[in-house]
Amino acid sequence: MKILIIGANGQLGSEIQDLSTNYVKNDFIFKDLPELDICNFKLLNDYISYNKIDVVINCAAYTDVDKAEEEVEISKKVNTLGVKHLVASIENIQGKLIHLSTDYVFNGKNYLPYKEDDKVDPIGVYANSKREGELAVIKSDIDAIIIRTSWLYS
Repeated sequence: MKILIIGANGQLGSEIQDLSTNYVKNDFIFKDLPELDICNFKLLNDYISYNKIDVVINCAAYTDVDKAEEEVEISKKVNTLGVKHLVASIENIQGKLIHLSTDYVFNGKNYLPYKEDDKVDPIGVYANSKREGELAVIKSDIDAIIIRTSWLYS
């Protein structure tokens, strides 16, 4: 199976790269900017199609929560539009997607740990851009899973 990791130079992508050596039956391909930009649909779609990718793990994201309030367009471009491009590219090959999101899609007011079916209530540009990316995945017909994480560690 060919597995494309996008956002390979980030914290999570780097950890997956380290762990991939334990899974020799799979062919892992690691890409990041500027080599592969999820905001460039043609480049992304052509790459996924040409390389016969089976699964994409999307670790790419604009993650600066505070700065997103100032850099609204770039946050939306990466976290929403980029995910829409991934979804469309994966639909074209009938592939699979593992999409990393955030617990920021919740408002943070719950006194118990969140469950996946709890009502979302994103607050701020970052949270809204991540939620819109999730919706692109949810509304599609692709075989996908969304993982909401509150913190990454290595």
